[in-house]
Amino acid sequence: MWTVVYIAPNRSSAESLKEILTTEGLLVQLRPVGLPQSGDANSVEILVPESEVEEAHEVLASALGA
Repeated sequence: MWTVVYIAPNRSSAESLKEILTTEGLLVQLRPVGLPQSGDANSVEILVPESEVEEAHEVLASALGA
């Protein structure tokens, strides 16, 4: 089961975070939120397998400086 671990404000930030997570060995999917809009304006959900949620949160916290 895939679980949302973060909602990025746009596609480019989602792609950057996906790269960080995959570098750490995590499986990652991106899913746009809502109806398609022009350009990079849509929010994007970042999903990982349920078994990797805790590790993904740790990696994201480090990457986002939280």
